[in-house]
Amino acid sequence: MFRTQFGKFKYLGLLAILSVSFELIANFTAARLVTFGGVTLSVSIYSFPMVFLISDILTEVYGYAQARTILWLSIFSRILAGAVVYVMLLIPAAPGFTNDSAYQLVLSTGLRIAVAGLIAGFTGDICNNYIIAKMKIWSRGKNLWARFVSGTFIGEGINSIAFYGIAFSGILSTEQLVTGMVMATVAKTVWEIVALPITYPIVKWLKKIEAIDYYDTHTNFNPLIIDAPTD
Repeated sequence: MFRTQFGKFKYLGLLAILSVSFELIANFTAARLVTFGGVTLSVSIYSFPMVFLISDILTEVYGYAQARTILWLSIFSRILAGAVVYVMLLIPAAPGFTNDSAYQLVLSTGLRIAVAGLIAGFTGDICNNYIIAKMKIWSRGKNLWARFVSGTFIGEGINSIAFYGIAFSGILSTEQLVTGMVMATVAKTVWEIVALPITYPIVKWLKKIEAIDYYDTHTNFNPLIIDAPTD
């Protein structure tokens, strides 16, 4: 399980660490609602776009299979972290420790939020990676910006619809839900566009330093496969 090429490529492991880290950040902050442009949104709108940005780079440079394996690694990390935190919160607090209720409130991510995050994160990310990989083949490696923006718009759209629909249905009004889905998708896509001047040189540098520019011509795109080929 999780067979990948961390040992072969110098920066693949680092990107995996960053991806898992931002997934975990989103996992423990997603339930917090803030106002963004007058719209009620999850605070993860400020951090979760990094997950897609890293997935874009992984898919473009190392291929869909490597990005998929790291996505699964992120999913299992979120499940493990959530389970460990849940068990730790069951341990009685020390006498005189007056902040336990705050820890319980902040860290007790509800099952509904957790499930919404897992489903939204997986479906949105896998769609993003699929689109980038396929468009790279169709365009013969040209128009990187079109792949990144298209993948992000569709992937983040699916992510936002799934997350807000599952997590906040019945909590927010229908108007708030729809507005939140649209605003989150647009904001994250704009974030991707703004980051293009940074991602372009990163992708170019990685392709050069790692001596790889992978095309998923013969890739099995089944999203349920965990391992990536090592040859």
